[in-house]
Amino acid sequence: MKNRRDITTLSNDELFALCKKEKQSDYFGELFRRYIPMIYGLCLKYLGNENEAQDAVMDLFEEVSQKVKRYDIQNFHTWLYSVSRNHCLLRLRKTKQTFFVNIDDIVMENGDFFTLLDKEKSSEEESALMFCMKELGEEQRKSIEYFYYENRSYADIVSITGYTLEKVKSYIQNGKRNLKNCIIRILKVE
Repeated sequence: MKNRRDITTLSNDELFALCKKEKQSDYFGELFRRYIPMIYGLCLKYLGNENEAQDAVMDLFEEVSQKVKRYDIQNFHTWLYSVSRNHCLLRLRKTKQTFFVNIDDIVMENGDFFTLLDKEKSSEEESALMFCMKELGEEQRKSIEYFYYENRSYADIVSITGYTLEKVKSYIQNGKRNLKNCIIRILKVE
């Protein structure tokens, strides 16, 4: 078994592969730890309460650690996002509260994009996504990669790329539309 220092140097994909292969909690713990900011932010947006969001993250750790062993997961990031979102919605339903969630641009951006990614994909869909990402212009591709795959904020992307905030938002919005159209064209799906 690798020691803690070695585990932290592994990529998310390497950790996930080891987690599935060797069934050791150290690998899963490190992998989950890396996603806590995304999960907590998502839970906070849906639940609207810091304590509830923290409780949800703890519950999700237990839930995901069991589910990850039972499912054939192709893309851990998008699968985890879907499981986390569904967990929050279930919590809200259980409390039977009438609620209004103030969904800002970031949640809307993620929500729209993940409809392309939140289901298990066939190899054709995966290939289409990878192909279409390469077809995007550099600005759109970089902005989408930073925003969705690295969970960077608009401010982070502005700082990293030097693009203006308006340009970053535009690149993400137009990139999503172009990506969706490309995937539909390739797969001939309506």
